[in-house]
Amino acid sequence: MSRALDRTRPPLYGDLSSWALIHADALAFLQVVPTSSVDAVISDPPYGLAFAGESWDGEYLATGEGFQAFSTAWAREVHRVLRPGGYLASFGATRTMHRLVAGVEDAGLEVRDQLLWLYSTGVPKGRRMPNGLSSALKPAYEPILLTRKPLPPGRTLTQHVRETGLGAIDIEGTSADPQSRSWPTNVLLAHEERCAETCGPRCTVRVIDEIAESERRGARPVSRLFYSTKATPTEREAGCEHLPKTKSEIFSSKSGGRPRANQHPTVKPLDLCRWLVRLVAPRGGLVLDPFTGSGSIGCAAVLEGRQFIGIERDARYVPIARARLAHWTKAALAEGSQA
Repeated sequence: MSRALDRTRPPLYGDLSSWALIHADALAFLQVVPTSSVDAVISDPPYGLAFAGESWDGEYLATGEGFQAFSTAWAREVHRVLRPGGYLASFGATRTMHRLVAGVEDAGLEVRDQLLWLYSTGVPKGRRMPNGLSSALKPAYEPILLTRKPLPPGRTLTQHVRETGLGAIDIEGTSADPQSRSWPTNVLLAHEERCAETCGPRCTVRVIDEIAESERRGARPVSRLFYSTKATPTEREAGCEHLPKTKSEIFSSKSGGRPRANQHPTVKPLDLCRWLVRLVAPRGGLVLDPFTGSGSIGCAAVLEGRQFIGIERDARYVPIARARLAHWTKAALAEGSQA
């Protein structure tokens, strides 16, 4: 893993039937992915915040112009490799979302919506100063940009969906209550990690339900359309038991500095990723993640019966993503055999 990347033949891992992981730079490798070969792209790219001093999120990306240019560069390649009507779902940050939207739109993708993932367990990015002051609020949501590659000229959406299976999102497959035919919204809620049979006092879901209950006696709690906890330590570490464990300052406030094998700082929960896969990727389709990180999107894809290709340039995260993908692929096979 420590050797320099060979841009012509980067390291390739996976079973190559359900998933593949390429250790390469996304912008370099995307150029060799065939045109119109991918059904959906779901990714958690850099946010341009100089997060935790990471090089992949800093330097020129930490400027507005640089981040927007970077967003256009990778989204232009995503536009090329997506099949017409294919969707891109991209996580973003509140401070730089406007640059992400502009960059992706400049690449030729159609902006379809913006989803809000609400949670109550965000980590403040500013420090506490004297007299109760700080430079930042505590984050409580992340936006998710939803865009689509344009349909071929003269093709209606109905025609395109009938002929290719692409162009529309799966409303029934992402409803929290399919029997009632409830329509999923563009607001997604997250429980606190400690929530079980009852919710903690600061849980977003509990607060919204209590407000709804006080205003609509007897009505079904509004938060129950869809919710997902943040990634728990057990979920983060599953499959990584054989990897070395180290401590990280990022997690010290939550776990007292407990050593972890999965050191990626922005692991997304599998429930949320699986929901996004069902929303935008056709059954049996191919999902691409150009910024794989620790592999959450890929794990969700294989669990949902989709094929997956991931690209990750950071050698620290490739073994973690490989281990998690292998673990959840076995879980998917076991789940399928029991069905």
